[in-house]
This record gives sequence, structure tokens and C-alpha cells, in this order.
Amino acid sequence: MSKVISTKPVLIMLYGYPGSGKTHFARQLSETLQAAHVHGDRIRGELFDKPQYDTHENEIVNHLMIYMAEEFLKAGVSVIFDANSDRVSHRREMRNVARKIKAETLLVWLQIDSASAYARLGRRDKRKTDDKYSTPYTPDTFEKYIQKMQNPKNEEYIVVSGKHTFNTQRSAVVKKLYEIGAIAIEEANSGVVKPGLVNLIPNQLRGGRVDNSRRNILIR
Repeated sequence: MSKVISTKPVLIMLYGYPGSGKTHFARQLSETLQAAHVHGDRIRGELFDKPQYDTHENEIVNHLMIYMAEEFLKAGVSVIFDANSDRVSHRREMRNVARKIKAETLLVWLQIDSASAYARLGRRDKRKTDDKYSTPYTPDTFEKYIQKMQNPKNEEYIVVSGKHTFNTQRSAVVKKLYEIGAIAIEEANSGVVKPGLVNLIPNQLRGGRVDNSRRNILIR
């Protein structure tokens, strides 16, 4: 099946709990949409034999991801930015990067309850491609992380369920891409486009995350 081709470059950012399915979603979306999958955990794993997940290391990975995303967008290639856009300031920075290049932005919030998200983390298997570079979490580090997350409020975003099938998630994204003028009607109709999803957990603390990648950016 041919990929959906955008009429202009789009920066797709992801938001959600660790364990909500962000990387699993990003990998599948990169196989559906003609876009570069810039995967933070994979870049970290390629750069560092034993990742420390400290501030200095995070800055290196983030700087490289932003540079790669900017270069792809300049070349007219859409980007799936596979790192948790968990802070308002970071999302603002990425939108500014896209705006300078006249690229569109789309924030996708993968929602799932925190208990289910953490349970998924415990089932990760480093032997699997999608789990190979995943960040480890303990109950304490997971809780501290989600407490620091900043939910989108006065921002443009769409909500998809971290528990739904990719086909349903894809339909919501394709529908939104059509609404913002990033894909043509023919591309939008190439898949089943369903009505937009409502906020699935309106009273939850914060968003979602999970799995991993195959067709990625390789650092040699």
C-alpha cells in the first residue's frame, strides 16, 4: 500500500505517559505517512553504550533531534518527532522551528490511564525491535515523571486512545492532516476516516507512551 504524501511538510509531536504507545504509534505512522521518524530513544542508544539519562545526555539528544527535524523540514520532508513533548516550553520551541520553515505542526496526545501505562512498561522486551531502546522506569521514577508533565491546554492538539488499534489512531491523524490542509482529499480518502475522538480521560493527571521502531534514523 502506498504511503500518504503531504502537500507540505508537517512536524508531528507526541505527548503521553511512558507506556501510552508513542513509539509504537510513531513507527507505524512512519510506515503509513511519507515522513522521517526521528526517534529519541534510538538516537540515545546509538550514541551512548550505557545511557545515563542525565541532563547533559538529554541536552545532546534533544539538540540532535531538533537539528535533524529542522533539516528534514527544510527539505520538504514531514517529521514524526518521537520524543515525549512533555513540557509547554519544548512544544513552543518546536512550533517556532516549524514556523520559520513554514511547516505545519500537529501535536498528538496518546491518552491512557497511568496504571495501564505502567503495566505495559513491565512487559517490555529488549529483544523486540520496538522495545530495544526503551527508557527504563521504576514505580518511583514513573510517578515523578508524570507529575512533571504539562498537559496541552491553550494549544492545538488531537487526542487518540493509547488502547485503540493503529487503524483508528491513523484515521484521526489523517482526518486532522486534511483539516489543516497538509494532505489532499484523495489522500484523506485513501483510509477510513472516522470522527475525531473525544478526551478519553478528562480528569486524569497527564497523558501517555510505549513501544519502538524499525524504520528509523540511524546514527553511524
